Amino acid sequence: MNGQDQMGRREITCFKAYDVRGELGKNLDPDVAYRIGRAFAQARAAKRAVVGRDSRESSPELAKALIEGLTDGGADVLDLGLAGTEEVYFHTGFHDTDGGIEVTASHNPINYNGMKIVGRGSAPLDPATELPPIVELATSGDFAPASKGSVTDFSHARAEYASRMADFVDVAALKPMKIVVNAGNGTAGPTFDAIAAELQRRGAPLTFVRMHHNVDSSFPNGIPNPLLPENQPPTVAEVKAQNADLGVAWDGDFDRCFFFDEDGRFIPGEYIVGLLGAAFLEKSPGEKIVHDPRVIMNTRAMIGEAGGEAVVSKTGHAFIKRKMRDVGAIYGGEMSAHHYFRDFYYCDSGMIPWLLMIELLSRKGKTLAELLSERMRLYPSSGETNYHIDDPDAAIGRVIGAYESRADSRDDLDGVSLDFGTWRFNLRKSNTEPVVRLNVEADGDADLVAEKQAELAALLKGEAA
Repeated sequence: MNGQDQMGRREITCFKAYDVRGELGKNLDPDVAYRIGRAFAQARAAKRAVVGRDSRESSPELAKALIEGLTDGGADVLDLGLAGTEEVYFHTGFHDTDGGIEVTASHNPINYNGMKIVGRGSAPLDPATELPPIVELATSGDFAPASKGSVTDFSHARAEYASRMADFVDVAALKPMKIVVNAGNGTAGPTFDAIAAELQRRGAPLTFVRMHHNVDSSFPNGIPNPLLPENQPPTVAEVKAQNADLGVAWDGDFDRCFFFDEDGRFIPGEYIVGLLGAAFLEKSPGEKIVHDPRVIMNTRAMIGEAGGEAVVSKTGHAFIKRKMRDVGAIYGGEMSAHHYFRDFYYCDSGMIPWLLMIELLSRKGKTLAELLSERMRLYPSSGETNYHIDDPDAAIGRVIGAYESRADSRDDLDGVSLDFGTWRFNLRKSNTEPVVRLNVEADGDADLVAEKQAELAALLKGEAA
């Protein structure tokens, strides 16, 4: 590195559909990070860029190399240091820079790392037109002469972000509440503390019980991914032990937010999407709400009942953000617990949802269970189940062959969805491993969900004709 102009060709295989994810020492190392930074600066003609990193042990070294590449490419870097992905999004937009990069592997295994990359206005890079030039330059190493940019320590700027987060909630409307928060020893802890301090300064009557809060790159309580059932019991137990009103947990870079009701019950993301969508529509009637196509019945019903317009998008942050921008949606959500906001550069945030939730609970004078138990009964769903299958295409073909003739409609927007009126399913193939992902939902019939999930699982595994 160190300012060299010609680096020689190196095959780079860590670029995925719209982000970077790689295995340390195999296809992601400081040399690759440098190349990506240098290529981003040159391909985007970037004069200023924001960089942050998560709490993984490998992230400081990768971020250092990335910053060297950016500055050798002539970009001035605002270095946030330890920061969540959404802090990169915020500062990229708020300070009108040419782009932002977060070094993070989110919830991937400990031997992985990666990068989330956005352009001006925190817009995702188009995977067909904007990402390829960066990949090609990073691979070839054919860089323009080095032109050294500067690095500014921007860790102090968290206060700007925390103030903006606190603006999302009407503190005067809040009622006293005890909330369990689980940062999973990831990046969320220090950022949450800044927001909590700002809320306290504004007079919010909130009590927080922090667990797994300290940043620890060894992840003594496991990789933070609250979507996995095996990771949920500690939060469940703490909510019950504390007699708390709500539980909140985050993944490693806290761009996803997960909720537990006052009984400690984990609330699947699709019900949160419907609830937040309806809450936005109470304040802004007639707006558009974007959702993913995997589990849709409750979301579309709640949005319709609240007088909004539901708009479906392919799964994935780049697709959701683009659809939201195209239609001007006020809010978008995925069942995977990504929540996107027009007033946050159309980006996803793991902090805004819980702020909106505590205001909603305060205004309604109800608990989360009271708001959602009936919705979960009306529209039961299986949750996403992963099946490891040697030949996913053949397995999906068996299911389509058995069910399509009976379906009212078929949708191929994201995988294949078949709708039968009283129930539906979505079947998607993983892009990276021999896995098929299944979601089943029904109109008021949990037994039907279980019955159809069992039928479909047998077909996928080749155990039924």
